[in-house]
Amino acid sequence: MGIFSATMQQMLFLFTIIVIGFVLAKCNILPKNAAGVLAKLENTVFIPALVMGTFIQNFTVERLGATWKLFLASFALMVVVLPLAIFIPKLLSKDDFVRKIYTYGLAFSNFGFMGNSVVAAIFPDLFWKYLIFTLPLWILIYLWGVPVLLMPGGEKGQPLKERAKAFLNPMFIGMLVGMLIGLLKIPLPDSITNVVTTLGNCMSPVAMLLTGITVAGIKFRETFANVSIYAVSLIRLLAIPLVFIGVFALLPLPEDFVVCAVCSLAMPLGLNTIVIPSAYGKDPSVASGMALISHLLSCATIPFVFLLLTYII
Repeated sequence: MGIFSATMQQMLFLFTIIVIGFVLAKCNILPKNAAGVLAKLENTVFIPALVMGTFIQNFTVERLGATWKLFLASFALMVVVLPLAIFIPKLLSKDDFVRKIYTYGLAFSNFGFMGNSVVAAIFPDLFWKYLIFTLPLWILIYLWGVPVLLMPGGEKGQPLKERAKAFLNPMFIGMLVGMLIGLLKIPLPDSITNVVTTLGNCMSPVAMLLTGITVAGIKFRETFANVSIYAVSLIRLLAIPLVFIGVFALLPLPEDFVVCAVCSLAMPLGLNTIVIPSAYGKDPSVASGMALISHLLSCATIPFVFLLLTYII
C-alpha cells in the first residue's frame, strides 16, 4: 500500500499544479504565448537538465550491463502494442486524421512529461532505467509517430535522413553528455551540479502547468460529448496496462522491466497530438479532448494500476 499512497499523493500534487495552470489561463492572467514559452523551456532546459543529471549519477560502468536488456525489452513491448494501436482506431472513427491521432495516443502515452514526473517521485532508484527503457519509444516517435501520424503528408513518407535529424534535440544531447560524464566519472564543480539539479527539479511542475494551460483552451461541450475519446482514453489508461500486468504476473520477468513497462503504459495520452498538428493548421479539438479526459481519468487510474503492480513485483 506504500506505493499506492505515494502515487495518490504524487497525482494530487501534479493535478493541483495542472489546476493552477488551467485557472491562470482561463482568467487570462498569463500572456497568450505562455504555453509556447513553457514548452520551449521544458524541451530546451528543464528536461535536458533532468536527463543529464540522472545519467551523470547513474550511468556507470557497473550498471551498463543491464541497459541493453531494457532497450531490447522496450522494442519487444512495442512490437505487441503497435498493431493494437493501429487496429483499434479503425473501429472508432472513419476519419483518417482522427484515426492517426488515436493511433498515436494508443501507441505513445505521456511517458515523457507525466511519466518522468511520476517515476522520479515513486521509483527514484529506477528512474535512470526508465529513461533507458523509454529511449526506443522516442526513436519510434521521431522515425514514425510524428512524421507519419501527426505531420501533413506523413502517409507519403519522409526521407529517413530528415527523420534522423530529430535526434539532434536538447534532451538527446543532454542524455549523451550525462552518459559521457557518468561513464568517465568526470568530476564537476558543485556549482555546476547544483545548477543541473535545480533546473531538472523544475521539469515536473512546469510540465503540469503547461498541461493545465493547454487544457484551458479546449471546448468542453464538444469534448465531453465525444464517446470515442472516452474509449481511447480508457483503453490507454486501463485496458492496455491491465492486460500487460496480467501477462507479467505469469512470466518470470525482472522487477525493473515490469515497473518500467507498466509505468510507460499507464500514463495518459501525450500532448504532441495537440502541439504538432495545430502548428500545421490542423484542428486540435479531438487531441485536446483526449488530453483533457485522459489526464483527468489518470488521477484515479494510475494509483489503481500501481496498486495492482505491487502484487506482482
